[in-house]
Amino acid sequence: MIKSHRIARVSSRFHPLHPLPLPHLHKNYISAEMSAGTLFTSSEVEGKRISAIAAFAGLSVEIKESTSDIASAIGRYSDLIGHGATEAALVDQWVAFVDSDIAHYNTLILQLVKGAINPYNKPIHTVFQDRITSALTILEKHLATRTFLVTERITLADVTLAAELQSAFSTTVDAALRAKLPNVLRHFETIVNQPKLTTVFGSTAFAEKALQYTPPPKEKKEKAPAPPAQPKAEKKPKKEEVDDEDEDKPYEEAPKEKNPLDLLPKSTFNLEDWKRAYSNKETRGAGGAIEWFYEHFDKDGFSIWRVDFKYNEELTQTFMSSNQIGGFFNRLEASRKYLFGSVGVLGVTNKSVIAGTLIARGPEIEPVVEVAPDFESYTYERIDLENAEQKAFFEAALAWDLEIGDKKWVDGKNFK
Repeated sequence: MIKSHRIARVSSRFHPLHPLPLPHLHKNYISAEMSAGTLFTSSEVEGKRISAIAAFAGLSVEIKESTSDIASAIGRYSDLIGHGATEAALVDQWVAFVDSDIAHYNTLILQLVKGAINPYNKPIHTVFQDRITSALTILEKHLATRTFLVTERITLADVTLAAELQSAFSTTVDAALRAKLPNVLRHFETIVNQPKLTTVFGSTAFAEKALQYTPPPKEKKEKAPAPPAQPKAEKKPKKEEVDDEDEDKPYEEAPKEKNPLDLLPKSTFNLEDWKRAYSNKETRGAGGAIEWFYEHFDKDGFSIWRVDFKYNEELTQTFMSSNQIGGFFNRLEASRKYLFGSVGVLGVTNKSVIAGTLIARGPEIEPVVEVAPDFESYTYERIDLENAEQKAFFEAALAWDLEIGDKKWVDGKNFK
């Protein structure tokens, strides 16, 4: 069973603290004749989410394209968020997981293969595909013992997953991969074949082969008509050849400089193995990720750092602070093979801080984080594992139970 805090490591754009105001949609007053009017969405998949939620809530809606986080809002005024705070939180976590680990990378792949992101890059395509596969593998294990994601009934999380899977199954998740995901496929078929949802989802065009990039055809140049033959001119005596020192030499591209981090002595600590251990194991306890880390860590090849945001007085909503961490991590993309991070928001609205830990290649942090333009907005303090207080901070940041003063961990992000 996957620990709930592990799934919560990504935050959703459908945040529970800012649903759109729909006071007339309170579940105690919904009737089959009610209409939510015209609702706006940013994509066809999101439109299916809204239509499916509205169908369960007994509402009729007209969908138009725009930018709006409406699906979550309607879900909150129906029975699709579970019963009680715990189930509602788990629903939010799974919605966030689907948005960040499936929908996000599926969209990026489609943009790559359709030429919306130029130039096409095969290694990046492979990384995005691996991340979708990893997310679906987590879902496959979770659904092995469950009919639905959270409760024994359909929730917003199930509808969200089905909407994104219908898009992925028809484009990026081919027959070979689906064959390894019987539980995910069973869950998808269960949702889309619900009587209230068949008209929303319609039929699914399952892809035999995942969508691949096709280079645009080269333009054929028409041959210009040959000029009429000119009478041969008399041959002039050849002039002596003179060396021209100013004659242009052919351009030679300078060899690319190696990243200084690649020139460091080889380390026994494999950062990618650590990222897999952290993702797949419980954080604390015997056989957990922290125990694995201490058994394999190479203090000469890597360093551990505490990171703190310098301008905590400017933070307002905690979900916005979590998004800020995500933006910082996105700008660190060029250092992904040299860095791991676990950073979170602690506190409450208008009284919070951003703090966490980084594991970096080499003895210094700046060569690793300077690829992010805003790296100087944070302070970095090297952690000494021989210091009990600093070691406790490091472990709490990994386990997402860090506390600083009266501020407790609210939400966080991992850089893996």
